[in-house]
Amino acid sequence: MISALECFRIETYDPYENLALEKVLTLGVREGECLLILWQNRDTVVIGRNQNAWEECALERFRSGGGRLARRLSGGGAVYHDLGNLNFSFAVRKGDYDPVKQSEVVLRAVRALGVPAVRTGRNDIEAEDRKFSGSAYFEKSLCCCHHGTLMMDVDLGRMEEALTPPRAKLSSRGVSSVRKRVVNLKSFCPSLDRAMMETALREAFREVYGLPLGERNAPDRGEVLREKALMASEEWILGRRIPFSAAAEERFSWGGVRLEMSVREGRITEAVCRSDAMDADMILMIADSLKGCPYESEAMAGRVLGAAPAPKGELRERMAVDMAEMILEQVRGTV
Repeated sequence: MISALECFRIETYDPYENLALEKVLTLGVREGECLLILWQNRDTVVIGRNQNAWEECALERFRSGGGRLARRLSGGGAVYHDLGNLNFSFAVRKGDYDPVKQSEVVLRAVRALGVPAVRTGRNDIEAEDRKFSGSAYFEKSLCCCHHGTLMMDVDLGRMEEALTPPRAKLSSRGVSSVRKRVVNLKSFCPSLDRAMMETALREAFREVYGLPLGERNAPDRGEVLREKALMASEEWILGRRIPFSAAAEERFSWGGVRLEMSVREGRITEAVCRSDAMDADMILMIADSLKGCPYESEAMAGRVLGAAPAPKGELRERMAVDMAEMILEQVRGTV
């Protein structure tokens, strides 16, 4: 049960340090505490845990123009951050994790500013059918983080130049471009700035949980720098690429997926699964389950169906069944 609220405002605009701070603060959250972290990145594309950087971002052009690419710990899709965007993170222990209540804080804050906000889909908050906030989630060592964006006054032209989502993803949303799907909160509240948004979030945080709000001290600097080095490494940012000899690809209600496999002498030696699915851990488990498996559709489908430990839960069961069916339909013979 939540008995204490704290807030931590990050002052840097460096995406690698910010993601490191978020991780360290999340892992340090105490029993019965809910921590709200507020932060901003400058000119950055942040991709989900299992996404292919080259497919989601105009990488060379974006970087040559001074932009930075970062990879977060959570699943979900790519997002663009600049100083017109405010990021929020809720860190709690697993027993107190409540994404509906956490989202209520955001809803109450923006509604207080005159925004007709509603929660939609798997992770979005919209106003007049256009998205201004998306969320993602990760869990480590019984600590959970729910983080998301708030588009206050984002440079939509720069965002559209930077993001290159698969056409199938846009089609599934009924739009032709990223820009047509989103809206800035300044369209509803012209005077909005970071200070006003943060004040509204803090007040809503207190109201929703019915507790006073304290301030969190900065975490150990050495620990943050160690995590920052990992977050800034090309190995983490760009992900592992394998010389694949077989692939299967599909888009499902829970996200798009591309399975790439290296096959030698009829067995899968390596497997990588690229996806914007919210459950990043399940995607990793599916890829791991295929290593050493015979390259034969029924054997592979069986491995995928048993990828997650029981009880899987409804979403993981759906993901496993969908991917098993994809493999049965698309995998033919031996390479």
